[in-house]
Amino acid sequence: MYCGLRALGPEAVLVKGGHLPGQESPDVLATAAGLSWFEAERIPTANTHGTGCTLSSALAAELAKGAALPRAVADAKAYLAEAIAHANTLSVGSGHGPVQHFHEL
Repeated sequence: MYCGLRALGPEAVLVKGGHLPGQESPDVLATAAGLSWFEAERIPTANTHGTGCTLSSALAAELAKGAALPRAVADAKAYLAEAIAHANTLSVGSGHGPVQHFHEL
């Protein structure tokens, strides 16, 4: 599947697995070099709104800072994990709340 997506033209494909069942949240990066897996412990919270947008934005920021793609994915995933871990400190809206983007402040 991942290589099939790459056959459509992109040099790399990142597939996130945050909605998969299990204790881990695995993401996979497919490049010409092969597959790289990035796993993190699943954090129990209802505040997961915006995880995909947060991951892609953090990844874009890391790439803009000059990080190599695998390091950028690892750093973006680590940032997202912390934002999810601190999400319960927010009390906004209703339903699935957002992740805590400003957890480092």
